[in-house]
Amino acid sequence: MRLTDLLGLGLGLRFRLRFRLKLGQRSCAPKSHIVGSPVVAVFLAGFLLWQSAASFASGVADPNPLPLTPTAQKARPPVIPPDIPLANVLAPHIDVSKYLVSEKYDGVRAVWDGSVLRFRSGNVVNAPRWFLTKLPTTPLDGELWIARGKFDLVSGIVRKLVPIDDEWRQVSYLIFEQPNGTGSFEERVGRIQRVVASANFAQLKAVEQFRVGGRQALKLKLAEVVKGGGEGLMLHLADAPFKAGRSDALIKVKLEQDAEATVLRHIAGEGKFAAMLGALEVKTPEGIVFRLGTGFSDAVRKSPPAVGAIVTYRYRELTKNGVPRFASFLRERVDP
Repeated sequence: MRLTDLLGLGLGLRFRLRFRLKLGQRSCAPKSHIVGSPVVAVFLAGFLLWQSAASFASGVADPNPLPLTPTAQKARPPVIPPDIPLANVLAPHIDVSKYLVSEKYDGVRAVWDGSVLRFRSGNVVNAPRWFLTKLPTTPLDGELWIARGKFDLVSGIVRKLVPIDDEWRQVSYLIFEQPNGTGSFEERVGRIQRVVASANFAQLKAVEQFRVGGRQALKLKLAEVVKGGGEGLMLHLADAPFKAGRSDALIKVKLEQDAEATVLRHIAGEGKFAAMLGALEVKTPEGIVFRLGTGFSDAVRKSPPAVGAIVTYRYRELTKNGVPRFASFLRERVDP
């Protein structure tokens, strides 16, 4: 709620209370002097102002806001999901030497149309005005990012309804595409670099693009990035025109990792897996308990690893609570 709204509300309360007091006096009904006092209206307006200020300080919207006026509703940008490229996974037929490669940044994707910054969903990013005014008029596509392993932090910052300047000064906007840009991806990369340089805004950066000679070189680069705490790699087909949607013009490469856990119990299967294993509840050496529900052959489902057995599983990454994401069964460890 804006300050002007609060002041208007306070004056309105004062007017209505005084008006009701006069009606009461005319009808000779007994009324308390304090009920109709302007002091009450001022007190209520002050309370609402304090409550709204507290909400703004915390970065959280008023849970019970007053309805927006028609003018305010028209001023609010509509939700428009942007048309952006989406990645496929690396397949055997892909010739990686034809692609430009960059790090896959673990941030929040955001698209700038020249005037409004939006999430992939189409909702508006409530960035500070000083941040937005330094962006160029050229449409851009990239990641709002802080550092490797800081996804939860940056996500919390950029999703607040009321931005906090000091928090946003940590955020970089890493650009890897020009929406609806002409020419090949390699040509768009050159254009992005020039646009970013001319913007002269330290928090606006062009993502570094490079080539690899083949799969082995790609594998080594992926291992290097992951070892340093990165999420993976992105491959853009160098001669591809801009194309929204999912296609082989954009490929993501992530390194699956292996780990071990102890079987705690068997979860019965359902449907086509009735009378067989549905999932294993397991526990990691760190004490994390979760379920493995994929990766089993029919033979394993019919004769699963015993409770207490050690199993190896694959996973892509860990959540902030240490739980493996996209985990699947690999094999049972059989000690000699």
